[in-house]
Amino acid sequence: MKFQWIEDPKEFEAIGERWNTLLAESATNVPFLRHEYLHTWWGTRGGGEWQQTRLALICAEEKGRLSGIAPFFLTERETIPVLMFLGSIEISDFLDFIVCPADLPLFIRGLFDFLAGSDFTLGWRALDLYNLPEHSPTIPALQAEATRRGWTGELEVLQPAPYIPLPGDFEAYLASIDKKQRHEIRRKMRRAAESGRGVRWYIVNDEATLETEVEAFLGLMAHDPEKAAFLTDVMRSQMRAAVHAAFRHGWLQLAFLEIDGQKACGYLNFDYANKIWVYNSGLNPAFMDLSPGWVLLGYLLEWANQNQRVEFDFMRGNEDYKYKFGALDRRVLRLKIAK
Repeated sequence: MKFQWIEDPKEFEAIGERWNTLLAESATNVPFLRHEYLHTWWGTRGGGEWQQTRLALICAEEKGRLSGIAPFFLTERETIPVLMFLGSIEISDFLDFIVCPADLPLFIRGLFDFLAGSDFTLGWRALDLYNLPEHSPTIPALQAEATRRGWTGELEVLQPAPYIPLPGDFEAYLASIDKKQRHEIRRKMRRAAESGRGVRWYIVNDEATLETEVEAFLGLMAHDPEKAAFLTDVMRSQMRAAVHAAFRHGWLQLAFLEIDGQKACGYLNFDYANKIWVYNSGLNPAFMDLSPGWVLLGYLLEWANQNQRVEFDFMRGNEDYKYKFGALDRRVLRLKIAK
C-alpha cells in the first residue's frame, strides 16, 4: 500500500466519490463516516467544538485503488499533540477507519509505519480515537500492532449505544418487547389517533420546504433548555449543513408529528445502510398530554418494519425510553495509543 497525507481541504473535497465507494465496503459503514457528513463537520469544526486544528487525512492506495482512509485531524489535548478522528467527539456517534475488513491488518501496519516515518512531520504523540463501535475489528488490530511496536494502548468504555433489531413486522416487533410497554405504546398511539385533534405524521421529502422544516425542528429542540444552550449559531449552521447534505445524498429521515395543525414532535434520523439512526429529537411541551414523542416513535418503528429496515439504532446515550421500546445495549469505546 502507498500512503499519502492530505492536509489541503480542496483535496479532501475532491475525493468524495472514491471515499464513499470505499465506505460502502468497510467494516464500519455508518452515516458519520460519509464524505459529505465529515466535510460539513470540518467546515464548522464540529459546530465549534474545536478551535486549533489541522487536517491530517491519511489515504492508502493499492494498484490505483483507494484501499484505506485514516480520517484524522491534529489538535492538542492536555498539552499533547494528538491525532483524532474527524467527527470527534460530541456530535458523531460512531467513528472508525474506512477500510475493507480483508485489508485492515495490512492497512494498520502500513499506517503505523507512515505515522512513525519522516514523511509525516506533524509531531503527534498519541492517537486518541473516540466513539469506536465495540465490535469493530479496528480495535484488536490496533492493539496488536501497538503491542508489536512497544507502544502503549488504553481502552475505555464511553457509553452505551442501544439499538433494536427489527423483524420486518410491526406486530412481531411489539410481541418481542415487555408486555406492559407493548400495551403502553399501543395505548398512546390509539389515544392520539382517536383524539379528534387532527393528528398526523409525515417524513419530509420535498427539498423546496427542507429549510423551513429544519428551522421548525431546531425550534422544537430549543424547547429543551439544555438543547437550547447547545444550539449556538455555529452549531445551528453545522446541523443545517449536515441535514442538507444527507438529503441531497438520499439518507435523511426528518419526521414530524402534528397536532391541531402544529408541530408537536420531530425526529432527525438518518436512513442509511438499511438501518434507521436516531440522531436527535425535539418536543413542544404544549402537547405533552398526547405523548407525541412516544407516538411519533411508534409510527417510525412501524414504518421501519414495513420498509424492511433491519435495525433501529438509538445511538449513544442510556435514556430510559430507549429500553422501554425494547432496545438492547452495545457500547462505544475510546482507544488511546501513544508512541
